[in-house]
Amino acid sequence: MNIVDALKALGNDRRLLILDWLKDPRAHFREQVDGDLVDDGVCGLLIAEKLAVSQPTLSEHMRILVQAELVTAKRIKQWTLYRRNEPKIAALKSAFATEV
Repeated sequence: MNIVDALKALGNDRRLLILDWLKDPRAHFREQVDGDLVDDGVCGLLIAEKLAVSQPTLSEHMRILVQAELVTAKRIKQWTLYRRNEPKIAALKSAFATEV
């Protein structure tokens, strides 16, 4: 994990909000046609809708989160589904705890 990429990802309020929503996707998103919200992830369209941004804007936010390895992306049919990468988030928290 690249700490600089993680800090860049965490340095934006909208990306922090996305990470928070993805902790409990059933509480924050409506059901989707393809894929389970928890097991497969949340469709990018649902995240863009809730965040009230365009699809290209959301794609850039998600690209940064995926690059930082805080979120994983999975394709099902034409949809890209996103979920938190809990092992990497835990490793990042641990790195911060030992570095400070």
